[in-house]
Amino acid sequence: MTVGTKIYNLIKILWPFNRSLTGNGNRATLKILKKINSDLKVLEVKSSIQVYDWKIPLEWNVKKAFIKNVNTREEILNFKNNNLHLMGYSIPIKKIFTLDKLKKNLNYIKNKPHAIPYTTSYYKKNWGFNLAYNNFKKLNKKHKYEVNIDTNFKKGSMSFGEIFIKGKSKKEIIFSTYICHPSMANNELSGPCLSIYLSKWIKKFKNRNFSYRFIFIPETIGSI
Repeated sequence: MTVGTKIYNLIKILWPFNRSLTGNGNRATLKILKKINSDLKVLEVKSSIQVYDWKIPLEWNVKKAFIKNVNTREEILNFKNNNLHLMGYSIPIKKIFTLDKLKKNLNYIKNKPHAIPYTTSYYKKNWGFNLAYNNFKKLNKKHKYEVNIDTNFKKGSMSFGEIFIKGKSKKEIIFSTYICHPSMANNELSGPCLSIYLSKWIKKFKNRNFSYRFIFIPETIGSI
């Protein structure tokens, strides 16, 4: 099996995990990456710790999230089918809405009618759903809609991974890649999946001039 095939297969394994700034999806991702390269160290930073002018947020995990048509009982969308449907860090809510009220919390892209957008609200309490514009257009203005978001916020921690490969020099080459987006490829899984195999390849070379550091992090606050 070629390395390219291995990377592609790893992307398929990690694709369903719900990743964000924090949470079980990040830990599950790092656990599998560690199986590829056991040198990966997984570290945790507790919620509420101040990092310069940022603060580690509460840990966020999702139990369920869906919208149902009250009139027809048809399921409009469900987090379990595609984790992009739920806005990242959505607060819990269980309520019935008219479409006029609900649409304020629905996100879509008109000029990409088949695409589900990716949205987050890390530091402001909010909730929302994302759907394809073509599906939004099918919603009936005369009907009511049940919204059910069961999410959990707790004083947990933010997870990240690091691999250090020592060379002759103290000068380091750093590879930084994100683990904070859900089911996305170009802006997410291509980075960590390529990086974990690249770290294994670099380690094979014994006469390394530079040292190498690979970090697998949630963006912005993870970088800091």
